[in-house]
Amino acid sequence: MTKIAFIGAGSFGFTRKLVRDILTFPRLEDATLALMDIDSERLDFSRQAVQRIVDEGEYPAKVEATMDRQEALEGADAVLCTILSGGVDVWQHDILIPKSYGVDINVGDTRGPSGIFRALRTIPVMLDIVKDMEALCPDATMLNYTNPMAMLCRAMQRESFIQLTGLCHSVQGTAAMLARWIGASMDEIEYTCAGINHMAWYLKYEWNGEDAYPMIHEAVTENEEIYNEEQVRNEMFLHLDYYVTESSGHNSEYNWWFRKRPDLIEEYCTEGTGWNPGHYAYILDQYRNREDTWKDDIREWLEDENAVDLERGHEYAASIINALQGGRPYKFNGNVPNTQLITNLPEGACVEVPVYVDSGGLHPIHVGALPPQVAPLNRITVASEEMAVEAALTGDPRLVYQSIVYDPLTAAVLSLEEIKEMVEEMLDQNRDYLPQFEHFKVE
Repeated sequence: MTKIAFIGAGSFGFTRKLVRDILTFPRLEDATLALMDIDSERLDFSRQAVQRIVDEGEYPAKVEATMDRQEALEGADAVLCTILSGGVDVWQHDILIPKSYGVDINVGDTRGPSGIFRALRTIPVMLDIVKDMEALCPDATMLNYTNPMAMLCRAMQRESFIQLTGLCHSVQGTAAMLARWIGASMDEIEYTCAGINHMAWYLKYEWNGEDAYPMIHEAVTENEEIYNEEQVRNEMFLHLDYYVTESSGHNSEYNWWFRKRPDLIEEYCTEGTGWNPGHYAYILDQYRNREDTWKDDIREWLEDENAVDLERGHEYAASIINALQGGRPYKFNGNVPNTQLITNLPEGACVEVPVYVDSGGLHPIHVGALPPQVAPLNRITVASEEMAVEAALTGDPRLVYQSIVYDPLTAAVLSLEEIKEMVEEMLDQNRDYLPQFEHFKVE
C-alpha cells in the first residue's frame, strides 16, 4: 500500500485536485492519504473534501489528518508540498515596500525582490521538511508545488539527498494554449521545453511532425484577439523567436522591458485578456478579496451535491507517483539540478527540463544549449537566485542585497544606493521570520 503525505494540505484547491487525480490510478486507489497542515480549520476542510472524493469514488483509500508533520511523513512513499510560509499580513510587504521605491510588482512569488524574500522565509521550513524525510522516509520522493520554485528546489537539492523535483503547470498549460491558437489537438503536438521555472522556452513545438512556430507567429500577428490574450509573452516571442512559459503578468516582472515606466505598464500590462495581464499586486488583491469569503466558498463546495468531479486533471503529480510505484513510465517537465542538461547554464543550478520517471526514479533529459537570444535572461536570473539561495543558507544580508542588485526589473528602476535602502527596509520588516540571520544591515 502506498502512503502519500500532503504537507500544506490546507491548500484546499490543490489538495482536492491532486487527490482526485491520484485515486484515478488503480495502483494508487488504496493509498493512505496523510494530510498535514499547521492550520487546524483548513486541515479539517481538506479532510472533509478528500474523504468525500474517496467516498463518492468508492475507493479503498484511507484518509488521515494530523498537525504533526513527522507523523504524516513516517513511512511515506511520496511527499507533496504546497505550503505558504506566512500569511498575507507577512508577504504583502514583499510587494508594498518595493512599490514605495518605484518597483511595480504583479505577483511576486517567484523571483525579484519579492520572490527572494519569500525564499528567505521559506527555505528554512523546506529544509526542515527534507531533513525530517531523511529520518522518516529516506526513499520517498518529494514533489514540490511551493514557490519560489527554483530557489526552494535549489536549496533542498544542495542540502539533502532526498530525491525531489518541483512541478509547475505552466509548461503544459502554455502548450495547450498555443495548440488552441493554431487549431491543433494536444494529442497531435510534440514539444521540447527547457530553461528555468516560469522562464522556460519551447525549443521545439511541432504539429504532426511539422514546425508549428510559423503558424503561431501568424496567429499572434494577424489575430488581434490572440495578440491581446498574452501581450507581454507575445511581444517576447515576436522579438526573441521562442515562446516562454508562464503568464504575461509573471514574465513582465522578470525582465527589463515592460514594468520600468508607467507608460510601458499601461501599454503592455493593463489591457491583456489572459488570466493575468500584469496589474500591480494582482495576487495580493486576489488574496485580500478572498479573506472574508474563503470559508463560505469551501462550505459551498462541500454542500454542493454535484461538486465532485472524479475525472483526472492535467497536473503531473499523480502520473509521477504512479510511475514511481511501478506503473506506466511518464514524461514531464520538472525542476532538477543542472548536470550538463542545459550546457550554457551554470552547473548545479535548478533548471526546468523534460524528465522521465519510472520505478527506478527520476531521469532528467539532456537538452543542450539554449538559443543565444534567450539564454542571457536565464543566466542573469540564475546568477541572482544562486546568490539569494546562498544568502538564505548563510544568513548574509549583504548577499541578499547583491542578489537583488542583479534583478533585471529592480536594476532598471533603482540606483545601487536605492536598492540598498529598499533591501534594508525589507530585511527589517522580515526580521521575525529570518532565524538564520544574526543581523539585518547591509554592510
